[in-house]
Amino acid sequence: MSAFRSSLLLLACLPLVAQAPGDWQWSLPKGFPKPLVPASNPMTVAKVELGRYLFYDTRMSVNGTQSCASCHKQELAFTDGRPVAIGATGQKHPRGAMSLVNVAYSKVLTWSDPTMTQLEQQALVPMFGEHPVELGLRKGYAFVPMLHSDSTYQPLFAKAFPNEPDPFTVDNVVKAIACFERSIISAKSPFDRYHYGGDESAISAAAKRGEIVFFSQPFTCFTCHGGPTFSDNQVPKVPTLRNIALTGPYLHDGSALHLEDTFEHNANGAYHLSAAQRKDLVEFLKSLTDESVLHDPRFANPWLSR
Repeated sequence: MSAFRSSLLLLACLPLVAQAPGDWQWSLPKGFPKPLVPASNPMTVAKVELGRYLFYDTRMSVNGTQSCASCHKQELAFTDGRPVAIGATGQKHPRGAMSLVNVAYSKVLTWSDPTMTQLEQQALVPMFGEHPVELGLRKGYAFVPMLHSDSTYQPLFAKAFPNEPDPFTVDNVVKAIACFERSIISAKSPFDRYHYGGDESAISAAAKRGEIVFFSQPFTCFTCHGGPTFSDNQVPKVPTLRNIALTGPYLHDGSALHLEDTFEHNANGAYHLSAAQRKDLVEFLKSLTDESVLHDPRFANPWLSR
């Protein structure tokens, strides 16, 4: 039996709530619970699609240079590959951009603010925050009027919010973006094929040894990085390990350039990995890379095909 099964006990930490009504179908793989969805913003196909357009729209920034996707690139598992993020005006941020893959399962959404618990709330920070500037929108900026007059957005907003006489609001913008972000589920890595699908050939012998290290004493990596998302979903300093081979540099400030560099940072007291264990653990972490999420057209830039 895979040692991974023991970590499923950590799912008890996930605050499961009922799926709010909507027409969205999750199609989740075995072992994945339904993500958390606030009753005030049920998942719908129309809102997810609207959110995808907004996510990639550079007109959401003060100078038209950046979108949400500028810091969350699909090909990098929705990170940006930088040590720290850089806003639309060139301002460096104190922390790196976190991956949005499986963010629907996260109860805390930022590195430093434990009160930031909903994606709808978090989306306002890059849009209007000033310390630091991310997208740099200001009150009174012409972004919302632009949406109202845009021939692409007119039917998208009407479908996403059909019962509202004027759906072109900031509140609806963040609701749609949040729905799109929640739709980004990653669960088709080689490890998933091995663990859930029973394909013994899906991962290497080194990765299998690395799995044993990951779930063994005294290292207990799974204590913080457990369950199907390989995160505790509670603490923002414990991000998901899914697609971790693509999301470097590592740690909140990008100070660890390689996966191996993170092992010393996270060393548990006097317990240290041997060179062989490090190599095997890296191979295990690489087996968590889901290539399909990097190329799935459902998450891609819709403006490129118009």
